[in-house]
Amino acid sequence: MFDSRQQRGERRRAPEEQPGGDFLGRLVTLLDPTSAAAEAYHFLATNLHYALADAPSKVIVLTSPGPGEGKTTVCANLGVVLAQGANSVLIVDCDLHRPTVHEAFGLRNVQGLENTLSGERSSHEVQQEPMPDLRVVTAGPVPPYPAELLGSRRFEEFLGQAGSEFDYVLLDSPPMSIVPDSVVLAAQGDGVLVVLDAQSTRKEALRRTIRSLESVRANILGTVMDNVPVGK
Repeated sequence: MFDSRQQRGERRRAPEEQPGGDFLGRLVTLLDPTSAAAEAYHFLATNLHYALADAPSKVIVLTSPGPGEGKTTVCANLGVVLAQGANSVLIVDCDLHRPTVHEAFGLRNVQGLENTLSGERSSHEVQQEPMPDLRVVTAGPVPPYPAELLGSRRFEEFLGQAGSEFDYVLLDSPPMSIVPDSVVLAAQGDGVLVVLDAQSTRKEALRRTIRSLESVRANILGTVMDNVPVGK
């Protein structure tokens, strides 16, 4: 279990809508790189390096038992520290129901993963680069049937290409209790990280999440406990 010690705070978004919100304040790895929270993310990155040392690719799925438990915050900060360590990193927003990765980095979400999987744009055309060595594919327009799209041959090819081009591919997936998309993604990744909220995640919800992941033989790398009061 990794302790981030960080406080976390259906259609396409209109092109004129401004991204951001308070998500930008949660990138502690950029705003306060010497803090205990930032150090915890570096520790997590080191553990992932060794856990996946022999894996041919490093496609990591991040999910949580329920909504609002900090998975996008963890995904974004983990991507930052991996990139700071001279790794090439791709973050993909696979939460095609309620995408928020673009808010974490202050990016626009006009075109993204959906446009690539529908054949409208190539993967490289929808990548955005918020910092050196880190690229982001936002979700783009919300499709009618996200789980079918994520389980498609086109998405499999997308992951294969990404895994060959980047040292790490981080997939921000929906919460397990909301839709089946995370199970579909977990079966395709090289490993899964389950993000928990120290204040709100219930034990039974975590048990259900683990059972669902085990049902598709996902490689569960561990858990990240978010929103832990400093001092405890």
